[in-house]
Amino acid sequence: MIAANHKMKVAIVTDWLTGTGGAERVVIELHRLFPEAPIYTSQYDDKAKKWFGDRWFDEAEIRTLWLQKLPKGLRKFLAPLRAWAFSRLDLSGFDLVISSSGAEAKFVKVKAGAVHVTYCHAPTHYYWSRYDDYLANPGFGWLNPLAGLGLKLLVGPMRRFDLKAAARPDYFIANSNYTREQIKKYYDRDAVVIHPPVDIERFTPHNQPAEQRHSYVTAGRQTPYKRIDLAVMAATKLDLPLLVIGRGPDHRKLTKMAGRNVTFLVKTSDQKVAEHFGAAKGFIFPGTDDFGIVAVEAMAAGTPVLAYGQGGALDYVDKKTGMVFNKPSATSLAAALDKFDKLDFDHQQIAAKAKQFSADRFRLEMSKFIKSIVE
Repeated sequence: MIAANHKMKVAIVTDWLTGTGGAERVVIELHRLFPEAPIYTSQYDDKAKKWFGDRWFDEAEIRTLWLQKLPKGLRKFLAPLRAWAFSRLDLSGFDLVISSSGAEAKFVKVKAGAVHVTYCHAPTHYYWSRYDDYLANPGFGWLNPLAGLGLKLLVGPMRRFDLKAAARPDYFIANSNYTREQIKKYYDRDAVVIHPPVDIERFTPHNQPAEQRHSYVTAGRQTPYKRIDLAVMAATKLDLPLLVIGRGPDHRKLTKMAGRNVTFLVKTSDQKVAEHFGAAKGFIFPGTDDFGIVAVEAMAAGTPVLAYGQGGALDYVDKKTGMVFNKPSATSLAAALDKFDKLDFDHQQIAAKAKQFSADRFRLEMSKFIKSIVE
């Protein structure tokens, strides 16, 4: 353990910094806790810097691995190389290493006496809980057959490598109770739960009264496991207005199955997204997600959530904040949506619940946890 009077040298390690999702938000808040800590990552996309730079990210010291030098088109294929590169990363100069990982960042090794904490977004999806989904649709377009073959050939040794890496961190933190259970199931490791930070302030000003709310909304990358198809089919069946925000590989499929009551919004600003959330009668969250930041964002705008009754959504969806449906089918969702449409919700109470997932709360809980394990 680290002596209490010793000034810790801290490093932050993350799988990649290529977008503006939940994992990147965690890194933002970790850096706010430890502003002098360098951030190690396999690849960094400068396009993300514009989003980060509005806050503080221009001041961050980002150290990319050698994988950054490879062509962008190759990097997604290189999970085994990412694992190898992280495992060879020299972190001997640090007393505390915090890895934010849903993939290979947890592979890092630390010096004797140092502490390694992994904030785990999920056990690596493409080896474990979503292996079949990735095998069926790896997400590489015309290269899917090659990617699927590679995954099928490598999954055995990579699972063993992943299990070995999961034994290295001294502590696991899970982003939800569902993820905590998944960590125990696949890695046989215990974890504490600290929910991820949500940008509550961006959505709270757009909370509209019930009489000004219209239609339903769903949002997210349109991939098979998100099950946005269920929302489209259920809303079409009931002829309820639905706004679908986002795009992805399933976009064409979704537009073909949608009725005239379904509207697709592919490109829009953060401001408009917040406005749409605050003007909706409900947010439909039909997939199994490890946590589901987008659903909590909708709650921050006072919008109740209709969610599939599995995954991280169970940490925030209850009778006061929404409803769950129990089978991953359009029929089950439609039956629940029909009941949901007749309910009244306290939009201010829903927004108050969302504040429990703020960035301030995340930093406070992380700070308390770090202090509790470092002496």
